[in-house]
Amino acid sequence: MAVGSRTSDAAPLAIHEVRFEGGVLQRGFWLYVWEVTPTDKTQLYYVGRTGDSSSTNAQSPFNRMGQHLGFAKNSNMLRRHLIQHGAVPESCAFRLIALGPIELEARAPGRREHDQRRDLVAAMEKALAELLASSGLTVMNRVACRKPLDVERFAHVRVAFSTAFPQLATDSPMVNGSGGRRSAPEPGLGTAPGIAGK
Repeated sequence: MAVGSRTSDAAPLAIHEVRFEGGVLQRGFWLYVWEVTPTDKTQLYYVGRTGDSSSTNAQSPFNRMGQHLGFAKNSNMLRRHLIQHGAVPESCAFRLIALGPIELEARAPGRREHDQRRDLVAAMEKALAELLASSGLTVMNRVACRKPLDVERFAHVRVAFSTAFPQLATDSPMVNGSGGRRSAPEPGLGTAPGIAGK
């Protein structure tokens, strides 16, 4: 039943504000972590990357934001994980921490360059998810990747994300390329790309 220009069962009007840094519009290969706070305040985490497996595209984190929380079944993984954990996405608070671009989008014809960069970041995605989970955070997704981890470059990633997740700056073991553990390297390995969307 319509009441003026508003239906009687419509939700109360509310203003919502979203702020973000323009750097997250840049295409390329990124790593990112979603921190989601449902109404029960038990925080949930999702680790992801940009850089397609089905194409040679490497979208921006901003592009992935809408896809993750949309309704297309082939790209709304975050929404599905939240529902599986009993959370209602429309009632949650979201924070996106994105690092990159770790690699620029490939320009060479064919898949070789793209796949090499995708595999590099995919191995880092798995290592990051395992580190966050081992630190006690509830990481909803399990990243399946058998590609070797570039341990030296991942050290930069770990230092950068430790700005948002201080527990990553400790001396806890770091996943190595064969799925085992090795000690974390000393800080000061160089300047990692800045964190966007903090």
